[in-house]
Amino acid sequence: MADYKKPDYWQLKARKEGYPARSVYKLKEMDEKFALLKTGGGAPSVCRVLDLGAAPGSWSLYALRKMAAKGFLVSADISPLSRQYDGGLFDGDNFFFVQGDITDPAIQGIILSRGPYSLIISDTAPATSGNRSVDAARSLELAGAVLDYAEKALVKGGSLVLKVFQGGDTAELLKRIKTLFDTAKGFKPRSCRSESFETYYIGMGRNEEPRGMYPVFHSAGK
Repeated sequence: MADYKKPDYWQLKARKEGYPARSVYKLKEMDEKFALLKTGGGAPSVCRVLDLGAAPGSWSLYALRKMAAKGFLVSADISPLSRQYDGGLFDGDNFFFVQGDITDPAIQGIILSRGPYSLIISDTAPATSGNRSVDAARSLELAGAVLDYAEKALVKGGSLVLKVFQGGDTAELLKRIKTLFDTAKGFKPRSCRSESFETYYIGMGRNEEPRGMYPVFHSAGK
């Protein structure tokens, strides 16, 4: 059994660079490979991002630092975010945090009311039981909930990143992603633990307008 309590290379690197968890390097690699957080060229002047399952906050910190003042981030998790490394970024006008279950209709309403979004990222995972088939099934349920957000609140041309545990009917999940995006693929970052059965599905180029009723996507205001 792996000793997750002993810091590995990625955990030590995260602490040194000011992030609460090693997961930041998963997002960083995917961003660098797929240009998720566009900051130039044909990118919109404002990038509005939704981070689902954000705690302890590494992905949110990476997004805020990458976007600087040109973007707005909404993050959600049952647990609070770590304030150890944010340097006040989580107090900024371009950030909003929702503490609660992302499958709760009340929480969904709060999150959707601040859409639409140009990018949805999710590193959320269920509390693991040790039973791989059970954990995979629970992960698929969460991934399906994240995909629901993409259907309702992701702008046309927008992108999605979500984590899923391999096993179960992940093929059906990927098929659903392919119906929503021009490009859909699986990707496993180098910083994933070798023994982990997590992987990420990436959708790029949302092919329809969001199904929710939103004002025209112009500003980063709350």
